[in-house]
Amino acid sequence: MAKAKGHVEFNENICKGCGLCVEVCPVKIIALDRTRINVKGYYPASVAEMDKCIGCANCATICPDLVITVEREMV
Repeated sequence: MAKAKGHVEFNENICKGCGLCVEVCPVKIIALDRTRINVKGYYPASVAEMDKCIGCANCATICPDLVITVEREMV
């Protein structure tokens, strides 16, 4: 059976740090980056361990500001 892999990209400059994507990620790889502030003054969401992404797109679906793009491939 094929396994899904994903790649997530964030437009960090429009992220308002709401954290909805953090809550819905089933593999818990998204976090607010508390070491940086974006141009809007928020901590942007980011993925530290992209290799664990399953490409489910829950994060992109729940994002109210269309910050997240998910690419999915079957391996």
